[in-house]
Amino acid sequence: MSEIVVYEVENPVAAPGGAESHVRRVHAAPAAPGTPGTTGPRTLCGKDTFAMVRARRQPSEHEGARWYPPEHESVVCPDCDAVIET
Repeated sequence: MSEIVVYEVENPVAAPGGAESHVRRVHAAPAAPGTPGTTGPRTLCGKDTFAMVRARRQPSEHEGARWYPPEHESVVCPDCDAVIET
């Protein structure tokens, strides 16, 4: 999977390093072309990734698991999830 998990946080300035307690929504984004470890400019649902924080846990590290961290299941972006599931 070439998607990267990113967090939309409530206040990016007040949450350095992406404090996970402030996660508003979990999105998936494609990797930037030519740089697989870098997040592309838009999520799968079309949101800008500029102010989002990359998650520490990535889908490729957990084969067979869901693409998002289980502790954030309730805030998964339904549009990103639908794109991945198709």
